[in-house]
Amino acid sequence: MKVSTKRFTELKNLSKDELTTKIRETEAALFDNKMKRVTGQLADASTMWKLRKDLARMKMLAGQSAQKQTAGGK
Repeated sequence: MKVSTKRFTELKNLSKDELTTKIRETEAALFDNKMKRVTGQLADASTMWKLRKDLARMKMLAGQSAQKQTAGGK
């Protein structure tokens, strides 16, 4: 199993509140890495790429769960 697939299945098993918390933490980490890049303190630029991809996965899952709730409520 690929690492990205493993991460996706781990994220898929999170509750809505845990996913929201994880999104906030990832956004904060991405911001910190952007500041480190600007000041020249970022050691590994690939972490920004990984954080952006993880953030996109989490937001996609959050959007899907929101769509399921609105579709189920009708």
